[in-house]
Amino acid sequence: MSMDDKIGAKADDLGGKAKKAAGSLTGNEKLENEGKADQAKAGLREAAENVKEALGDAADKVKNALKKD
Repeated sequence: MSMDDKIGAKADDLGGKAKKAAGSLTGNEKLENEGKADQAKAGLREAAENVKEALGDAADKVKNALKKD
């Protein structure tokens, strides 16, 4: 996961937490739900980046193994 992607995912998560808290404090259910959705989106984004990174690492290991032969 690149640093920009990590920062973006963390910003989405924090924004979602802020929306959720603001919605909860004001009794605005719509805003609270938007915050929850933003947090879920950030979590999915981070998970997708982690999978992408793991696949890249696996590909590198295969390349290195093939070079040894």
